Amino acid sequence: MNTVQTTTQAIQNEVVTIISSVTKVHPNRLLQVRDLTELGLDIVDVVDVILKVEKAFHLTIPDEVPVYTLDDFVNYVYTQSIKQAS
Repeated sequence: MNTVQTTTQAIQNEVVTIISSVTKVHPNRLLQVRDLTELGLDIVDVVDVILKVEKAFHLTIPDEVPVYTLDDFVNYVYTQSIKQAS
């Protein structure tokens, strides 16, 4: 398995755990739906998820960054981790 897949998988696992803990949505459902807007999350839930993701990965997600899906979170965290590593 290549490093990028391993890294994005690890990030996805952590983000799924965070979203699931905040929203009480089962991790399997998150992996199936992936689009957070389809899960009926309100703005408070989304803000809580963003804050916990920021804390877990030691980064800031600016307001202008779209985070509507699980993949949005994973891609943003991965991109930022690459920038921090270089």
